[in-house]
Amino acid sequence: MATAAPTRTELRFETIKPKIGARIRNTKAELLSGDLTDAINDLLEQRGVLVFEQLHFTDEEQIAFTNLLGGNVDEIRGQSIFPISLDRKVNQEAVEYLKGSLYWHIDGTMNPVPIRGSILTSKVLPTWGGNTEFANCYAAYDDLPEDRKVEIAELKVVHSMWNTGLYHTPEPSLAQLEDWQAKGEVVLPLVWTHASGRKSLVLGNTAQAVVGKSQAESARILHGLREFATSEPYTYSHEWRVGDSVMWDNTGTLHRAMPYDPDCGRLLHRTILMGSEPVA
Repeated sequence: MATAAPTRTELRFETIKPKIGARIRNTKAELLSGDLTDAINDLLEQRGVLVFEQLHFTDEEQIAFTNLLGGNVDEIRGQSIFPISLDRKVNQEAVEYLKGSLYWHIDGTMNPVPIRGSILTSKVLPTWGGNTEFANCYAAYDDLPEDRKVEIAELKVVHSMWNTGLYHTPEPSLAQLEDWQAKGEVVLPLVWTHASGRKSLVLGNTAQAVVGKSQAESARILHGLREFATSEPYTYSHEWRVGDSVMWDNTGTLHRAMPYDPDCGRLLHRTILMGSEPVA
C-alpha cells in the first residue's frame, strides 16, 4: 500500500498595503519547523515588513526563529536578546542610544556590513503612543521619476553617530559631542545597489551631508528624499499588542518608534539577523 506524501507547508499571508507589509498567518509550530525559511526570506525582501500577530514567542523561540532565517547576531554587549526600553531600570546603559530610535533610521549604517533585519516581540505595552513605523525605501526608489534617479545615482553621503545625537540632544555638552564624534564617520552611496540588482535609498538620522554639496543643498536632498520615502504609500505603522512580533528588512527599510512615556515600562525584545553584503 502506497504511503501518502507528506503535505507541504505553504506560507500563508495577506498584504497590508500595496507598497509595504504582509501579515503572516502560519502557526508558531509551522514557523519554527524551518519549512518556510526560504519563502519568508523572499517575502521579507519583497514586502519590507512582516507582521506575526499574537505569536507570543519566548526568548528561546525568537532566537531559534532568527537562526532559521539566516543567523542570530549577538548584540554589542554579547546578548542574544536586546531589551528595547527607555526605562532606566531595564536598560540603564542604552537609554541614550535608544533615544535615536525615535527618528527615522537604518540600523548599522556605521558597520562594514549592516544587519539584514530585526525581529521585535512586544512584552509590555506603553500607556500611550509607542507604535513602530516602517518605510519601504525599495518601493520609494522605484517610484522616483527617472530624471531624479539620474541626478542622485552617483551621490555619496557622510554618515555619523554624532549626527544622530543632534536629533535628540541638539545642544550637547562638548564632552558628549566628542564622545559621539569618536565613533567616526563613513561615506556611503545614497542609492544602494543590492546583490539582487534591486536599489534602495540609504537615508535616516545618521545621514549628515552629501559629499560635494553645500550644507543647504545637502539638507534639501536628504530631507526631500526622506519626506518622499516616508510618505503614506510607503509606510506602515504597527500598533503593538503583547505577543506580536514584527520583522523588517533593515537593508531597504527605514524605521522609527513613535513617542511614548519613557517611564511607562514599554518593552520589546529584539533579535537581529546577520548581514550578508555591504552598502554598495
